[in-house]
Amino acid sequence: MTRSRGEPGRIRTWLGHDRGQLSVEFTGMVPIILVTLVLLWQAVLVGYTFTLASGAADEGVRRAVAAGGSDRQSGCEAAVHERLPSAWEGAAEIDCGGGGEDVVTATVRLQAPVLFPGLVGLPIPVNATAGAAAEGK
Repeated sequence: MTRSRGEPGRIRTWLGHDRGQLSVEFTGMVPIILVTLVLLWQAVLVGYTFTLASGAADEGVRRAVAAGGSDRQSGCEAAVHERLPSAWEGAAEIDCGGGGEDVVTATVRLQAPVLFPGLVGLPIPVNATAGAAAEGK
């Protein structure tokens, strides 16, 4: 706060001279703040999709190895569907195959949602692959 030169006893504040500036600055910053929040939310959804795909592939491989034999495919697919939330499950592509005679693999491909799960997916797929040794032959 400064003293006015013309009036020695009167104190003027910075608000008195910049009337309305705060409103203008806030109005100008709102779109920038909103876009930043939307981009951060989208990044969270993409990261969560990677986590879901990885966890579902791991669970599918565990169930496939435990099932053994001809039940591997159905056990793997059931485990993946149980692990995924319904918003991500619809567009999921699941491949539970063998990486060879001694290895069981599961690949899960998901679409990361745009802003809200279950509406529209990003055109870039999220892939996760897991593998485990086939035991108990």
